[in-house]
Amino acid sequence: MRNKDILIFSLIIVGFGLAGVFWWLYFEANNNLQLVVDQAQSIKKTDDLKISELTDNISRLETKRDELQADLEFEQERVNNLAEEIKDATGVVKVLDKLSKTDEELLQKYSKVYFLNEHYLPPSLTAIPDEYYFTGRDNLQVQSKVWPYLEDLLEDAKDDDIDLRIISAYRSFGEQSVLKANYKITYGSGANTFSADQGYSEHQLGTTVDFASADQTVAFNGFETTEAYKWLLDNAYKYGFVLSYPENNTYYQFEPWHWRFVGEDLARDLHQDDKNFYDLDQRKINEYLVDIFD
Repeated sequence: MRNKDILIFSLIIVGFGLAGVFWWLYFEANNNLQLVVDQAQSIKKTDDLKISELTDNISRLETKRDELQADLEFEQERVNNLAEEIKDATGVVKVLDKLSKTDEELLQKYSKVYFLNEHYLPPSLTAIPDEYYFTGRDNLQVQSKVWPYLEDLLEDAKDDDIDLRIISAYRSFGEQSVLKANYKITYGSGANTFSADQGYSEHQLGTTVDFASADQTVAFNGFETTEAYKWLLDNAYKYGFVLSYPENNTYYQFEPWHWRFVGEDLARDLHQDDKNFYDLDQRKINEYLVDIFD
């Protein structure tokens, strides 16, 4: 055999050997890769199961959270409702307590309607300073809680160059009895057109005053023509005062000087609605009692 042939044969043998080695390496690598793939698939299945379990747990937790949220909102609403009920109850208690401390007679219709007994006295009285008296008057008093409103009215009128004076204020049952008796002697039955019997006079409440203008020479006469009267018509309600006996009332003759304190709220509403105190139903009037001095 020639050397060339031997060389070719040797190369062929070496080639087959190398091919075998590479083929064996390929199968080893492929087997190892398959093992890795199998392990990865196994891990993925395990992870998928865990993910599924976690997803289920999350879903259950979300459902539980929503249920708890609904329960919380329900309880919160219940607490809020309870708080409102407590607030309302507290408000009612406060109103009732306030009413229990407020003279229930203050807004009653006494002129020929209700009777105020001879033993009634205002809770307290305050002396009106004599600088506000009309000529010849003295010892005038008014219900103590009414005085601040009356004082503001008098002072604000003065600021508007209106010199209001007071002819009469609080009168007791006995004083009204004497006054009415004197009027009957002078005017006979005609006294009933302008003077209340004892127990029916608003003056006994201590919340009513008779006004005059400082430039009047005689009490009561011509007050309706004065600037003072016009000022009262435009402004008295701001201080809680109303005209008890306007023109064409069914109780007494027109008394432009006679003004009663009923509280700012009621006086304002009567003024806005162009109504008179005695036009309202007593039950409607009573709704204003609790806030009469607010």
